[in-house]
Amino acid sequence: MVTSHAKTLHGTKRDSTRPVGGLIDGFAGWLQKLGYAADTIQGYLIVAARWSRWAKKRHTPPERWDEETVEAFRRHVRLQRPRRSKATCRTTVSAVRCFLRFLRALGLGVPPEPERPKPIELSLLIGFRHWSVEHRGISKRTLEDQARFVREFLQAFGEDASRFDARCLRSFIVDFIGQRGRRSVQHAAYALRMFVRYLIAHGKCPAGLDQAVPGVAGWQLSWLPKTLPAADVERVLAACDTSTAKGLRDRAVLLLLARLGLRAQDIIRLRIADIDWAGATLRVSGKGRSEARLPLAQEVGDAILAYLEDGRPRVTEPHLFLRDVAPIGPWATSQRVSLLVRRALRRSGVVAPSYGAHMLRHSAATAMLRQGASLHEISAMLRHRSIATTAVYAKVDVASLKLVAQPWPEVR
Repeated sequence: MVTSHAKTLHGTKRDSTRPVGGLIDGFAGWLQKLGYAADTIQGYLIVAARWSRWAKKRHTPPERWDEETVEAFRRHVRLQRPRRSKATCRTTVSAVRCFLRFLRALGLGVPPEPERPKPIELSLLIGFRHWSVEHRGISKRTLEDQARFVREFLQAFGEDASRFDARCLRSFIVDFIGQRGRRSVQHAAYALRMFVRYLIAHGKCPAGLDQAVPGVAGWQLSWLPKTLPAADVERVLAACDTSTAKGLRDRAVLLLLARLGLRAQDIIRLRIADIDWAGATLRVSGKGRSEARLPLAQEVGDAILAYLEDGRPRVTEPHLFLRDVAPIGPWATSQRVSLLVRRALRRSGVVAPSYGAHMLRHSAATAMLRQGASLHEISAMLRHRSIATTAVYAKVDVASLKLVAQPWPEVR
């Protein structure tokens, strides 16, 4: 535990006359709240004290602690100890930047953290982004995927929307067909079609021009969902070590995927306030800002409650599921949920046809079908907008298909 004695964790006396020297204890407590390990905190305190001494010797006040100063400190550390590895120097710089974030939070006049350089946004693309969020309610990840295709189109044909015609729209997609896979071309065509509709809505293109974007061949219901047998799903759930905080979290996440058929994006959006314990329901925010209430099964509710009581860090973060490594906070992307599923499958020794989170969603749907649920009931649980999307699961019910299948005339 970090103490407020006259000695720091590394055993050297602290001089409160140094720049921000008296804030080391506060920095230690801040790191503890973010979930950093004791060894990491000790190392960061050492770096913070060293940075403070170095800044005082250079007569550099906190108002000048910018990225150039951090880079000068890195070179100083490298020259002082040339045998240090590059990884150690990167860790030292990370500790300094973390210390500066703490000082910014206290409002001590440290320059703001520099923003990461962003690609130059074209004016039409900026308008398309705003329109997509306000009128279509798409997620940030989907918007970035569509913006990537639109940016390529604008770089190829310019920003004069009055010059866009059927020829340039079709040539863009035709060029894509020769360079990308079918799925990527489908996404590009859809993004371009939405972009043209945005232009039409703002009077920058003639009505009906979106119909000029060619469709890409796709065969509906031509695939089979990749699923796990019920026994393998139980093996994956049983492999979670519920004696640890991480195991409690993983089991709760896996149950939501395997029992309620949630998407990975649904998991990272869940908040504690979305759980209605009295009504035994779970509020889920889906695609296009849609919301749905799903029944919270006893098994799933017990797993979430166990995580909240014994596994979740004691922080004021509203999101339900948090990272298990510092800094403590919600997952940034849904890929972290798929990584959790992948690790759970490997831990259980189950060989799966797919290692993403969506595979458990497919498994939940097929399990419901085999238990006698109708396609309409499955569609409601999965929150599909069309029953046609759910129809693909009818193909995995082999027992029912055998009852209606007719033999080929040549087979006797």
